[in-house]
Amino acid sequence: MLNLKQDFQKLPSHFYRDVELGGFTAPQLLLLNEELCLELGIDLSNLSQEEISHYFTGNKLFQNSKPIATAYAGHQFGYFNPQLGDGRAALLGEVEYQNQLYEVQLKGSGPTAFSRRGDGMSSLGPVIREFLVSEAMNILSVPTTRALAACLTGDPVYRESELAGGVFTRVATSHIRIGTFQYFFSLNDFDAIKHLTDFCINRHYPHIENNEHKYLEFLKSVFKKQAQLVAKWMSLGFIHGVMNTDNMTISGETIDYGPCAFMDQFQMDKSYSYVDREGRYAFSNQPKILQWNLARLADCFLSLVDTDQEKSLAILNEELSKISGYFQESYELEMSKKLGFQTIPNNFSILLNQLINTLDTTKSDYTNFFLSLEKDEDNSFTKEWKKVLSSENITTEEAIRRMAETNPAVIPRNHKVEEVIKKSYQGDFEPFKKFHEILKNPFNRDHLAQNSDFCKPPTKEQVVQNTFCGT
Repeated sequence: MLNLKQDFQKLPSHFYRDVELGGFTAPQLLLLNEELCLELGIDLSNLSQEEISHYFTGNKLFQNSKPIATAYAGHQFGYFNPQLGDGRAALLGEVEYQNQLYEVQLKGSGPTAFSRRGDGMSSLGPVIREFLVSEAMNILSVPTTRALAACLTGDPVYRESELAGGVFTRVATSHIRIGTFQYFFSLNDFDAIKHLTDFCINRHYPHIENNEHKYLEFLKSVFKKQAQLVAKWMSLGFIHGVMNTDNMTISGETIDYGPCAFMDQFQMDKSYSYVDREGRYAFSNQPKILQWNLARLADCFLSLVDTDQEKSLAILNEELSKISGYFQESYELEMSKKLGFQTIPNNFSILLNQLINTLDTTKSDYTNFFLSLEKDEDNSFTKEWKKVLSSENITTEEAIRRMAETNPAVIPRNHKVEEVIKKSYQGDFEPFKKFHEILKNPFNRDHLAQNSDFCKPPTKEQVVQNTFCGT
């Protein structure tokens, strides 16, 4: 049985609201992430599938579980909303494994104090999308929230039409966001910001606990982690789709897979999110939005970094100016790995620009372009790439071996995710389970022959033009 701790509830009561759960008529477990259970030391072997479905929809509570919804604010598409909070999510508590706490949260389990006029429910589609994409991201070495379970509720939800309801159970080292700090900043509650920062340092950055300038070091640590995260996204052609400040975590984990997508045909300004009409969160804008969001976090620390406000502002601006450098270094490192280098080669920015220009000119499928390099096809970019490999004393064969460990053959492509969701709404969950299994081994080149349908870009008829938040 899962015995949960209540670490977040050590914070003052105005950081969260209690949540009442339960009431779904016929929960059904669709998929339990048994690998994650093993990783976290979770043993549910004494429970039946029916019992597990009741626990992971909130009908029953694990030992010591006291569900809460956390408070936070956030900039949504550049506009500040002073109170968002977990409108359809409930934090059950934390599981401790090897001296690390992992929060267990239900999404779609019903209304909370922050739901406003929403029903707090989720349809099945967003549950399946987040399960598949978050687990794929983990296997691809991207820091992310994890999928623990997907359940049907047995009750419909009403959006544009009647849909099957679902609950998604996710795990993260914490769900604290930039927007959590903004919530208290908007209330001029600087004691709460200090309290929250101390909590985050203890949870995520204990090595700076005794640093004389720990609040500045905390910001620097978050800046670097977020820069590394977005660099990893972009190396995979991933577009988050809704980089609001409430969707960026202090831990550096990817959170909230709503209108996200992996790019098929390369396009620098590609945007999938239906609600992002202006392309604010388009692929190429992600580094710029990263810096903007982190500046909003820095706003909250003006009085913590130094008692002299003018001096504090100068320090913060200096640190903010370094973010683009953190990102560029991380991005070049990720892209050099994709091209088979062990370290960033000399003048790599020139080769990287040639790569981007080639992708843009040829309108290549982003993922499959790197697989094509493994075939040693002769083109203008390949010639330049081989020249740089030679200058670094790396053979093409060596590079290709490394690339096979870095470039996935299969990703959760939009059109395949949509196919799985459609089948699930029809009551067929085998495609969901099969896709999950395939995504566990993304670097396996056997997929190119045995599961080729999952590796191909969409046909013109299969292209998904828009993705949705799913709320």
